[in-house]
Formats: sequence, structure tokens, C-alpha cells
Amino acid sequence: MTERILVTGMSGLIGGAVRQRLERDYDLTALNRSLVPGVRTVQADIADLNAIGPAFEGQDTVVHLAASARGSDPWERVRDPNLIGVYNVFEAARQARVSRVIFASSGSTISGWEQVQPYRALVNGDYDNVKAPWPMITHETPVRPAGVYGATKVWGEALARQFSDSFELSIICLRIGLVNQEDRPTDSRQFSVWCSQRDISQMVEKCIQAPQALKFDIFYALSRNKWSYRDISRAREVVGFEPNDEAEAYR
Repeated sequence: MTERILVTGMSGLIGGAVRQRLERDYDLTALNRSLVPGVRTVQADIADLNAIGPAFEGQDTVVHLAASARGSDPWERVRDPNLIGVYNVFEAARQARVSRVIFASSGSTISGWEQVQPYRALVNGDYDNVKAPWPMITHETPVRPAGVYGATKVWGEALARQFSDSFELSIICLRIGLVNQEDRPTDSRQFSVWCSQRDISQMVEKCIQAPQALKFDIFYALSRNKWSYRDISRAREVVGFEPNDEAEAYR
């Protein structure tokens, strides 16, 4: 039987890339405020638990991408989708007995480290002042969020941990790098933190396919970047993620 996947925020950039990767092999449903042409869509706001509940019935996995994703967004704009909405998605998944949620977290949970060396030099392209090997930021490094947006993603990860510990629900958090419309690095920082559309889509599918025994984890999702400071080795070891793309190809 074809696995049923609910994708929130499918109308976004990452949602569109994930749809392209998954739609041939999975039964997809979109949970979106606007209609997604060509896909069965439940139109609702994730800040409304009662409204989104029906979308989760019968689903095997939820890919939760919907969010206020601009780092510059003020508190009033991020509060409902990134705090209330995340709780509602996890709770609706629990109520519907969904097996797994893949939560789109963000590198913004730790990108505050870019204020200090050697990470500042890496993202500024000041490579002459970087001595290899530099210490990588792992899933165990203390969080250091950039802005309110990054802090909301820290909350989402903490809530995921609580839900996975308390209920029969697997939640995998993806600290996604910079995914852009151009699908290539466009400034010096992106040579460190870029993630191609193909690589984030692969990562999502790897998490869908991971054994159910994987109850909770946090993985960095980005391309194979020479100047990266985010450690993807855990994603490689646990779910077999191997990036197809590399930032240096666009020098």
C-alpha cells in the first residue's frame, strides 16, 4: 500500500521541491492556506487545531514545512504559525495516530555562533583567516538562535522532544540550511550554509524511510559545502543522507 504523506506549506519553495521528489511514489495531501493545484488540498490555518484535524486522518507521515520563515519577521508575525501552529501540528498528528512528523527546523537555531570566530570568517568569505580543521557545530552544540525566528525553532525542537518522549510519535527535526529560488549560492555566507532543493528533498525522503525505531533526532540539512561549519555526519550515519550538490561548483 502506498504510504500517505501530508505536507504542510506545500505552496512554498521547499514544499514544491519536496512535492516534485515525492509525488510519483507517495500518496500526497497538502495542508495549506491556499489551494495547491494538482494535489488534494485541505485549506486551513495551522493556528486552528480544529480546522486542521481532518487533514491528519489516515496519514502515515507528516512533513511540517509551514511557518513564517523570514528571519526578519517580527514577533507578531511568527507567534501563531511558529509556536501555536507547531503545537497544533504535533497534537493533530498524535490524535490521528500518525507514525512520524518531520519538522522543518532551521540553521537559525545555532547561527548566532556566526558572531564569533572562526564562524564569522567562514560566513564572510574571509578564508585566509580560517585555519583548518575548524570545530564543527553539531546537534549537541548549545543552541544560539539568531533572532526571534531562530528562537521559535528552538521551541519547536524542544516540543518535538517532549512529544516523542510522551507519545507513540516519532519526530525528526531538520535544521535546514539556506534554500533559495536560484538554487545556487548568491553571496559569501551561502557558500557555507547553502542547501540545494535537490538535497533538502532527498533529506526529507530519507527521514520518511528511516526505521520507526528512530524516535527523535536532529539533523543538519545542507549541501556538501567546503566552508560549512555545520556537521552533517550524523545525518549521513543515521539515515544515509549524502548530498548531491556542493556550493563550490558555483565559484
